[in-house]
Order: sequence, then structure tokens, then C-alpha cells
Amino acid sequence: MSAAFHLAARYVLRHRIQSALLAGALGLVFALPLCLRVLIEHAQQELRARAAATPQIVGTRGSALDLMMTALYFKRENLTPLPFDALAELRRTKSATAIPLHLRYQAQGAPIVGTELEYFTFRGLKLAAGKQLSRLGDCVVGSSAAKQRNLQPGGHVFSSPEQAFDMAGVYPLKMRITGILAPNGTPDDEAIFVDLKTTWLIEGRSHGHDDLKKDDSVILKKEDGNIVGNAAVRMFNEVTDANLASFHFHGDIATYPISAVIALPNDAKAEALLAGQFARSKDKQLIRPRDEMESLLAQLVRLEGFAASALLLTATAALFVTALVFALSFRLRQREFATLEDVGVSRLSLITVKVLEILFVGVAAVGFGLLLLLLASEVAPHLLRWAL
Repeated sequence: MSAAFHLAARYVLRHRIQSALLAGALGLVFALPLCLRVLIEHAQQELRARAAATPQIVGTRGSALDLMMTALYFKRENLTPLPFDALAELRRTKSATAIPLHLRYQAQGAPIVGTELEYFTFRGLKLAAGKQLSRLGDCVVGSSAAKQRNLQPGGHVFSSPEQAFDMAGVYPLKMRITGILAPNGTPDDEAIFVDLKTTWLIEGRSHGHDDLKKDDSVILKKEDGNIVGNAAVRMFNEVTDANLASFHFHGDIATYPISAVIALPNDAKAEALLAGQFARSKDKQLIRPRDEMESLLAQLVRLEGFAASALLLTATAALFVTALVFALSFRLRQREFATLEDVGVSRLSLITVKVLEILFVGVAAVGFGLLLLLLASEVAPHLLRWAL
């Protein structure tokens, strides 16, 4: 037995590249279904946890999935915005705590999330450095977004324009970073949070400029007590303590847009009443993220079944190819085996050598597969965040 083990080991080591490639191919095709299962299970846990933590979401009539992805994962879907008055209307019912969200712009690729301080309490977000939002133009940055962009409290970050050339004259806003959030392993780590009014400022619904009363050269006309400035008026793209008072909003704030509202019902009865109220609405909808997520995951599991079947067929084909490789290898080595038999190695020992060679490659394939499985477990959280 020791002689057979020695001969098999020497052959595998002598042809290490061939053996490694064969073991790697086998390990890969057999590990892929398991890795897929690990990734799917982790994705299901993460998706269910965030959906379950959000009782209800209110938005305009349309795709429930788009509304859920916007409110939970800050995706800029093609949603018709809600008027800000819808938030006030929901709060007047006193049936739930209402937290607004407005998502339209980005800063260096990170989503800018307009919300209120209640959102941080709701999600359990804590500051790792700095302080909370205190005025217009401030922002708090998620841990991953700050690390990737080397952002620190006291620094600044610019909003990104929607178009390279904005003919409406909406300039990128220079936002003051007041704090960095502690990591919590959710999409909040990737976002930049601002006050709702700051998102409207980025959108061009508010602006600040030089005092027209102090400089006649920038006045176009005066009528009925109103002063109209000309193109020379200097618009501010940064909110500071010195110019904060000059910022003002135009139009009716009740009509200003928000993307969605997270509703936290006071109890089960309030939750049912809200669901009934919005079921009769023609322009608004209320969704339960847990139900929508379960529907999405059911499709995901179905797709996993198709993928697993395809991978199983691939693994079966790989097994047959491996058997063919070993069969051809043993046929090409017939003279070698004949020589060993001539020098006194028994036929049983030669069979043992062949079996051991297959076992060595198989063990290496299992080791490689387990390594891939471990790697899949490690990268699953990061992969999910990247995909979303």
C-alpha cells in the first residue's frame, strides 16, 4: 500500500499543473451551486431584514417595486413625486409617524437622501464623528461613502448636476459635512443625508443671492415694491452663516416634491386603517415592503432553481470529461504500468495507484471548492451592496 501511495503521489506531483487544472475545474463546477445557494440565502436575509423593519411606504400610484427600491435602497427610479402636502395630510391623521424621503440627486456617485432627523432614530443610525444636521446646506455622510471618498467632518462635498449643461441655471451645491455615520451594514452606509429643504435647494426651488437693495447695478426693474434683479446678480452655491438669511423659497411649499414617505403605524389597527384609506386613493398607494419583498424573493428562488439545474448539468458533463481524461491518461501510460508489472509490482497495486491518483485530484478539488465556498460567504455582503 505504501508503494502504491508513493507512486501515485509522485505522479501527481510530477504533473502538478495538469493535476491542479483538473482539480480546479472539478472544484469550480461542484462549488458553484453551493456558492450560489450561499449568496442567495444571504441576499434573502438582508433583503427581508430591511423590508421587515419598514412597516409601510406611501408613494404615488405606479410600480410598487420601484417605490420599495427607492425608499429602502435609494434607487433613482422613474417615480412621479408626491406633493409635500401628502406628508402633512398623513400626519394629520395621527395614525402613524411619517418620515419623508426625497431622492433625485447624487454627490460623487453617492445618493443624496433628503429626510428628517426622525429617520436616523428609526434606522438606529449613530454618529461616529462630528455632529448632526443643524441648518440648510449641511450633510451627514454614511461610513462607506465617507471612506471611499475620503470625506471628513468640516469638509465639503458638491452635488452632481443631472446634466453636463444645465440650462436652467441650477448649480452644484457645496454642502458642509457635519458628521460621519457609524457603519451598520445597510444601504445607509453608502448615502449622503441632508435636510429636505437642502434637496429642494439643489433642485433650484430655493436660492440665495446678493442683497439687491445694496447694489443698484444689479437691479433690472422695481415695481409694486418688488425688486427684479438682472443677470449680474451673484447666486450663492454654498450656504454659510453669513449668507444663510438670504436663502428663500419660491412658490407653495405644499406642492414641493418628495419621493416617498415611510409610515410607522401606532398599532395594528392604525396600520389596517391606513391600508384601507390608501386602497381607495386614485393617485397614491401604500405598500407593505415585507409583502413586496416576499413576492420578489419568490421570483429569485425560481431563477435560482433554473440556474442550479444548469450548473448541475455542467457538473455532470465535467464529471464525464474528467473520467475521460483519466481513462485516456491510463491508456497512454500502459507501457509504464507494464514496466512496473515486470519489475514485480502486482496488478492490484497498480489498480490502487490509479485509484489513489483519482482520490488525490478529488481531495484537491474538494479543498478548492471549500475555499470558494468560504470566499463566497465573505464577499456575499459586499456583493449584495454592490448589486443594489
